[in-house]
Amino acid sequence: MPHTEAQGTGNGGISGHRTPGLRPRWWTELPLILLVYGAYSAGRLLARGDVTTAVDHGLAILRVEKALSLNLEHPLNRLFTAHASLGVPADFWYASLHYLVTPLILVWLFRSRAAHYAAARTWLMVSTLIGLIGFSLLPTCPPRLLDAKHGFVDTMAQYADWGWWGGQASAPRGLGGMTNQYAAMPSLHVGWSLWCGVMLWRYGRTPLAKTAAVAYPLLTTIVVMGTANHYFLDAAAGVAVMGVGLLLVRPVRRLTERVKARLLPHLPQRFARPGGASGDGAPSAAGATAVPSGARASVVSGGCQTSPGERIPHQRKLGAEPGAKPRGSGKPGGKKGTRPAGRAADTGDGAAPAARGAART
Repeated sequence: MPHTEAQGTGNGGISGHRTPGLRPRWWTELPLILLVYGAYSAGRLLARGDVTTAVDHGLAILRVEKALSLNLEHPLNRLFTAHASLGVPADFWYASLHYLVTPLILVWLFRSRAAHYAAARTWLMVSTLIGLIGFSLLPTCPPRLLDAKHGFVDTMAQYADWGWWGGQASAPRGLGGMTNQYAAMPSLHVGWSLWCGVMLWRYGRTPLAKTAAVAYPLLTTIVVMGTANHYFLDAAAGVAVMGVGLLLVRPVRRLTERVKARLLPHLPQRFARPGGASGDGAPSAAGATAVPSGARASVVSGGCQTSPGERIPHQRKLGAEPGAKPRGSGKPGGKKGTRPAGRAADTGDGAAPAARGAART
């Protein structure tokens, strides 16, 4: 039988509650994640925006940072440019971990923290879609693409011979034109790393997990500024996007459940989840309790219910094989066939025939 894992109840999830239900299925989760990531990637390509507008937005962010003394990009970028021992690892970090660590955390949650997976996945997806809206409404030129007079060096281009990326972007060589290089605001590198950090801190059990939970988003923030891919305010916007996404987890999940409740009655039965569960693992009204794998379900037909080992309703109470007459029915008054007072109906003389009948079923 398919193995399912019931989720716990009580507090503990990022949504503030844990709903009883079944473990999410990978064959429904994977297409959903790929769909959202595909929409995110396609949206980045479609939302290229006007280059002049993107440069104006980038310069405006730089002016605001200088006015607030938040211009951390220049000293970090000079440091990474002057020392290859810092710049090369930073470029590898920027070009790869964003696409490796986040899926690994998702898989870990799916396999080991199933009770919290659905809410965590919803948080990540909602925040990603909010970031896509930011790319569309506010195309922003990253520091590395500003005119050289603004003092930034593109470390990805400087150290391109060390890695697989080209001089245009962190994409593989020759594919830089297929990315939107003006999608700097907000920084989802920082946003996704913050999500990973929260997951490791909340659900990790070892000191190493706690350390990584703090170090990963902090180092990612330093890397995106030192490589001149993002401004400090881009990183701050990435954190803000994740905060808004977290606030929307409960409303989005409630809305999803309402939509499923309306659609499921109209779907063929073969699309229903085992055990009457649907969606994120929440049980439906018609099957909240699954039958244990080692137990045989009762048979219900025509309003009569039989227990395991019975062929007819109340067979064990009668203490006879199917078709046999109840004891005492052959004599008037039933004196000879009656049981002594206090004797159980399913023990004694009637137990053996019932046991034989159960063995043959």
